[in-house]
Amino acid sequence: MINHDLKVRKRMNMDKKAYQRYTEAHAPRSPLFKDCLHAFLVGGLICTLAQGLVTLYGAWGLEKEDAGTLTSVTLVFVAAFLTGLGVFVKIAKFAGAGTLVPITGFANSVVSPAIDCKAEGWVLGVGAKIFTVAGPVLLYGTLAGAAWGVIYWVSTLL
Repeated sequence: MINHDLKVRKRMNMDKKAYQRYTEAHAPRSPLFKDCLHAFLVGGLICTLAQGLVTLYGAWGLEKEDAGTLTSVTLVFVAAFLTGLGVFVKIAKFAGAGTLVPITGFANSVVSPAIDCKAEGWVLGVGAKIFTVAGPVLLYGTLAGAAWGVIYWVSTLL
């Protein structure tokens, strides 16, 4: 894409700023308010569903922590299942960032590459590429958590 942009700029005899103004003027406008509203509603719906599951599992006699764990497992399963059926992508197109409520977005980011690479085989396809999207999230999330843990520990020593 970058190489293509450079060729277009050279052909049109434009500098970077002129080309940027040109592309901004011709790019389709996003309906920002509508997109934010959809994200808010769908994200809120997912969170409301999760709270309903916690309440339901609690009513079935589970402790609060166990109900929360089972809710997380349920949401991961539902998001992975909907991804497999091709429904999650339709919801995501409508809701945008609203589907990135952490646990459902994570489940989708693991299952999607697995489905896309299944034809390449279980080891070199699914096994090698299943965490291509989620891997950096896991890595940097873990590193950030460890760094903040060290900072907190050092602050308690002072």
